[in-house]
Amino acid sequence: MPRSDLAAARGAGALPPLEWLRVFEAAARTGRFTAAADELGLTQAAVSQRIRNLESHLGTTLFLRQARGVVPTTEAEAYAPHVRAALAALGRSTADLFSTPRRSLTIAATASAAQLWIIPRLPALREKLPSVQISLLTVQRFADLDATGADYETRFGTGHWPQRAARQLFEESLAPVAAPHLAKRDADWRRLPQIGIAGPRDGWHEWAAAAGVAPPRPPTLRFDTFAQALAAARIGAGVLLGSLALINEELETGRLVRLPEPAVRTAGAYWLAWPDETAQARDHGIVVDTLCATV
Repeated sequence: MPRSDLAAARGAGALPPLEWLRVFEAAARTGRFTAAADELGLTQAAVSQRIRNLESHLGTTLFLRQARGVVPTTEAEAYAPHVRAALAALGRSTADLFSTPRRSLTIAATASAAQLWIIPRLPALREKLPSVQISLLTVQRFADLDATGADYETRFGTGHWPQRAARQLFEESLAPVAAPHLAKRDADWRRLPQIGIAGPRDGWHEWAAAAGVAPPRPPTLRFDTFAQALAAARIGAGVLLGSLALINEELETGRLVRLPEPAVRTAGAYWLAWPDETAQARDHGIVVDTLCATV
């Protein structure tokens, strides 16, 4: 290495070049520059030069040159295990990340759809596609999905979007639900606090009109996402107009109970959508079947 490069490499506290360390580790392990050269595919002169560069960089002698070979110094014997461990760790990391090309897919969803529908199905998807890296992107609004560039998206609507195919995840049926202890507080649930949710989904007035009943009082709590509203309903903060498909586990476990009112099916539903080019992916059918399955 030219003197200018050697001076730059030396620097205050700078690490030695990786090639020097590889040569040093092989020489220290084998005890011979010739053996190290054979192992690394170098000439003995190249090994000797790299060792001299490393010694200059570190400011110490690493090998005592003798007629029958070289002998590591005390400093070399102390340094060698650390170099060997660092090279081994780097080798493992390189193999883990790059030895097998890793396929990937990205799923974009609103926070509620991600938490309550997509995430419960990820273990099954990972089992079927163990070598695929799966990334989940959370968006705040359905309108933001177009900008994600994701392979798959959860959308709310009629199932028709430009340059996209779609498969229905579940029909949207809404019904009032509450925590058991809140439901027992008053025989007329309309006197209890109601929870409202912002967004494109039908709300209390749409539900009441479709059910043919008088609308309840305006919500006293309002949230940006259904997942937040569900958490509030679970602790008894108010009555939730629940999406039955998304709260099925809550109803089965008794954390929430249906109130004596009808469920109303909305015009829109939740869909798994994908750009036209995604349909050409070899794992496309597995992804769609798994994410659309009932858990």
